[in-house]
Amino acid sequence: MAVETRRPPFPFPGSSVRRSVPVPDEERKTKNEERSAAAAPFDHVLAATVLSLVAFGLVMIYSASYVLAERTYHSGTYFLSRQVLFAVLGTAVMIALSYVPYRVYRVLAYPILLAGLASLGAVVGGAGQTIRGATRWIPIGPFNIEPAELAKISVVIWLCYSVAKKRELVKSFSIGYVPHVLLAGGAAFLCLLQPDFGSAMILVVLTFGILFVAGARISYLLGTFMLAVPVVWQLVAGSAYRTQRILSFLDPWKERFGAGYQLAQSQIGFGAGGIMGKGIGEGQQKLLFLPDAHNDFISAIVGEELGLIGVLALLMVIGVLLARGFRTATRCRDPFGSYLAFGITMLIGLQAVINIGVAMGAFPTKGLTLPFVSYGGSSLLVQMAAVGIVLNVSRSANAPAAV
Repeated sequence: MAVETRRPPFPFPGSSVRRSVPVPDEERKTKNEERSAAAAPFDHVLAATVLSLVAFGLVMIYSASYVLAERTYHSGTYFLSRQVLFAVLGTAVMIALSYVPYRVYRVLAYPILLAGLASLGAVVGGAGQTIRGATRWIPIGPFNIEPAELAKISVVIWLCYSVAKKRELVKSFSIGYVPHVLLAGGAAFLCLLQPDFGSAMILVVLTFGILFVAGARISYLLGTFMLAVPVVWQLVAGSAYRTQRILSFLDPWKERFGAGYQLAQSQIGFGAGGIMGKGIGEGQQKLLFLPDAHNDFISAIVGEELGLIGVLALLMVIGVLLARGFRTATRCRDPFGSYLAFGITMLIGLQAVINIGVAMGAFPTKGLTLPFVSYGGSSLLVQMAAVGIVLNVSRSANAPAAV
């Protein structure tokens, strides 16, 4: 192997002669790649798209929450001011992480994973706060932190690290498949105990998606899916509230003022908006008719106030975000960086599709926020931090190949 000689900064003790230290070509290439990536620009289109969604979300949160905030907290800007705080903090974190080499997460994969799983364990273990029958939040001062958001990104980082490390053995059942499925299944189980069925399902689908692009055998994926169907059925059929959610999803108007109330009001909002919408601030559903109008069902407020045109524009912007994320994944030459950009982009895309689908009645209610738009400080902060990681991967993708 060819080597390069490099002089240490100081002579060895007791020696007046500087000795040469061999540096392998691979180490030199890695250092050159890191220098090149640090100097390369990140994906400005991706960053601008995210910031546009955040700004749009602030406008819609204010419109959707003003009446509730005024009635509950005697301040119409209560929810807006809190979200602005996290938006500013999230922007700073996103920009800062765009300068942190993504290869650092190879070293931090296990500590980050343990932090995510520990936070889920803390919620289940008694540290969580119960709101509307679900224990998903840990109160920290005046804010509630949702550990499931950290857990999802921590599992993504670990999965991408693991499949990149084992990429020659991903097709192996015992080494490349079972460990990943078991760990993701454990994280999903902790989410189910909260209960948080939506986050559990996202973790499962993310795991399958990352394993698929990494080259896992289709037969393993299909076999696991077939085994999971009766388990999911039992989880739904064995839970009265989940069964009720499915029934209200199939026919929300049958229980118009019962279990189907929220979904029926959401559909009324979309229908009332028509093509052009009623105009920002002119919607009726936010007048305490639609629960969680500023949170899980904010897309219904978008539909009512901005109409079909507004919803399509929102979908187009989200589509641009996903396209830029997947573009970074395909252009990155490092397998770990490629998987990381894919996994994070898939996480954002899944949550966006499910959230809007739930509000429109295409999926049962899951309790997931619309990324960058819905109210929720911890989710916004984690999502913007995740985009910061993708932005750093885009630097590597935009950098010239090292020699």
